Amino acid sequence: MMWRTAGAPPRWILIGAALAILALALPIVGMLIDMPWADVPGILISDTALAALGVSLRTVTISTIICVLLGVPLAVYMSRLTGRAAELVRVAVTIPMVLPPVVAGLALLSTFGKRKLLGEQLSVLGIDIAFTSTAVVMAQVFVAMPFLVTSLEAALRSNRTSHAQIAATLGASPTHILVHVTLPMMLPALVSGTALSAARCLGEFGATLTFAGSLEGTTRTIPLAIYLQREVDPDTALALSLVLLVLAFLVVSLTAGGRRVRTA
Repeated sequence: MMWRTAGAPPRWILIGAALAILALALPIVGMLIDMPWADVPGILISDTALAALGVSLRTVTISTIICVLLGVPLAVYMSRLTGRAAELVRVAVTIPMVLPPVVAGLALLSTFGKRKLLGEQLSVLGIDIAFTSTAVVMAQVFVAMPFLVTSLEAALRSNRTSHAQIAATLGASPTHILVHVTLPMMLPALVSGTALSAARCLGEFGATLTFAGSLEGTTRTIPLAIYLQREVDPDTALALSLVLLVLAFLVVSLTAGGRRVRTA
């Protein structure tokens, strides 16, 4: 037992740990108790729920793929940087993670909205991004990709081995080393980072509402539907929350699996 070994923490720490568990678990338990379980199946096949679920799954899938395609090269690049340049790039990547989501949405709207920095130029070409499905994807990528980049970049920095150098001395090209040596070794971190990004995309609310609005079937994701239904139809809001809870559980389980593989 932990408390019978030398150097074990004091027993009173159990009180803080128990209170922390209660603080994290009680709201979930309260929601599950309040859940209208008998009505959940019917609610989840309603037009409102199916439309929100369709928008969320479609945009989250696209956003996650974009996060991987853009985030992996950025993480690899950052892992090779040193000095002040590395610090500046790391700060720039981390900022979207700590920005209030509404501010993130305003930043996107100020850049890609009509008559804004790039939005005006795109409008001339017939491309309008704000308040479309594309805006939903951009908002999700903006707030979620840093989770993948920071997770993978940390793994790349902490697991530098001579494998890549050996492959290079044997004549392997940089692309071959990246695809066949570096990324396979970083697969658990890549899986964990991708799962975290997908979870962040799934729960995105403020940036999406600000930049994409809430048009049913187009930009109204599950979090937006929950927000709108919480006053007019609390049962539907709870049922939709259950969907997010289940998806979050699956994502966290996938992340935990990646950590187990990494530590094995």
